[in-house]
Amino acid sequence: MRPDLLVAAARRFLVLLGGISAVVVVVGLVLAALGATSPNRAISLGFYGVGAFLLLGGFLFGNRGPYRADSAASERFGRSLRRATPDDVRETVNMAVLLSVLGFLLLALGVIIDSRFELV
Repeated sequence: MRPDLLVAAARRFLVLLGGISAVVVVVGLVLAALGATSPNRAISLGFYGVGAFLLLGGFLFGNRGPYRADSAASERFGRSLRRATPDDVRETVNMAVLLSVLGFLLLALGVIIDSRFELV
């Protein structure tokens, strides 16, 4: 692969990770202000929740079967299926890996932020 493509992909991934993290932090701070929990705990719980949801999404997305709904089929006879193309399979694997890695990193951020655990 070309280095410029890898740099662009890494930049897009970091922007996505940063955007999700920023939303989690803002929602965690708002919930901490409304509730009786500390901001540290609210943010770490947010990272845990979103990370677990993304990991679950990656697992479910990666377990799609080899058939897809055929959009060109007639609706009179029910749903028609077609075999997944190589592009469909590649997209499924890429999305599953993306969701799983994002979920794992958000869970790791939750562990780092959580003040109940000493890492060192």
